[in-house]
Amino acid sequence: MTTRETAAKAKEGLPREAFAITGDPTDPESWKLPHHKRSIYRALKRTLDIEKTVDWERMPTAVAALSPMGYRGRRIAASPEDILKAARHLADHYRKANKPLPDTLAALG
Repeated sequence: MTTRETAAKAKEGLPREAFAITGDPTDPESWKLPHHKRSIYRALKRTLDIEKTVDWERMPTAVAALSPMGYRGRRIAASPEDILKAARHLADHYRKANKPLPDTLAALG
């Protein structure tokens, strides 16, 4: 893959793996709920533990978007299956970091 192709497969400067919902893996516009820092690129090269790339400042927003009330009153537009999968994914990050599980994730997961 060329540098141009790699750049085309990014959204907000982040690769697909930085999002909890990826919809179509080839369409960055379908990727939702970013929750990793740009250092995820190092994790993908196996030079950094991926858990160290979680962007804890963004996690509350991602979690809120999965809740029935949504983030700022809007729930993420995704299938129920994608919402559950994303909730489980985000909950795994909380567990691995030994952080309390937000109620939204506990209810969905």
